[in-house]
Amino acid sequence: MIGSQFITAFLVSALVVALAVWRGSLSRSGAVGAAVVGTLTFGLGGWQWGALLGLFFVSSSLLSHFKEAEKRSAAEKFDKGHRRDMGQVAANGGIGALVALMSALVLSDAWYPFFIGIMATVTADTWATELGTLSKRPPRLITNGRVVEVGTSGGISWLGTVVSLAGGGIIGLAASIMGSRLILTFILIGAVGGLAGSLFDSLLGATVQRIYYCEACQKDTERRLHKCGTQTRPLRGWPWLNNDLVNFFASLVGGGVALGLWILLGSYIT
Repeated sequence: MIGSQFITAFLVSALVVALAVWRGSLSRSGAVGAAVVGTLTFGLGGWQWGALLGLFFVSSSLLSHFKEAEKRSAAEKFDKGHRRDMGQVAANGGIGALVALMSALVLSDAWYPFFIGIMATVTADTWATELGTLSKRPPRLITNGRVVEVGTSGGISWLGTVVSLAGGGIIGLAASIMGSRLILTFILIGAVGGLAGSLFDSLLGATVQRIYYCEACQKDTERRLHKCGTQTRPLRGWPWLNNDLVNFFASLVGGGVALGLWILLGSYIT
């Protein structure tokens, strides 16, 4: 039974990865990482877990190509583009795969809501990035409300916040539909957990994430080598805390908030 599930998980993951590579959404290293993460999540957690991972990946990949030209200026600040590599895949899906592994080793009803919160966070954060940069109003820094350029780490907007809430809620709704139960509970923990994780991501981006400065363009960026070809200099933040690790820690927070809310509501999954 387990062996056949892993075979199915691998075949489905390979198909999705092949389509993503064809669409230009994954690099070679990202394709390998996505295949491993997909196989482990689906193979160990079950088809519901794999479906939530797939919903995040497919929706985020589609949104990365939405009005791409209008987002090009903001994308110059980001460490990486829409073509995800191994690091991005691990940051967004790796912890979910680890939770799937733990759910197979240590049986507990708590793993699934934790996983929902993780998937809600990475979905909420990605949706907010892809759609929030299209806001007509400039973003404001989450720490002090100062107006900043679009794409600045730690900058948030009303559009991005609403989209973030919707992205997490969609993950919760999908989880409830597949389980045919706890609809309001799952939507709530997905929406709140996803928003909390996304805002924590912004908080880290505004405070301790490593940010660089391009002297030639006079712009801050997450890149060590700016798109103009100029070597950037460190501006602020911890040297080891790049955007992938920020995403990783944010997903932990979102998962923890979702789990805490699930426990508080006193609902159990059988």
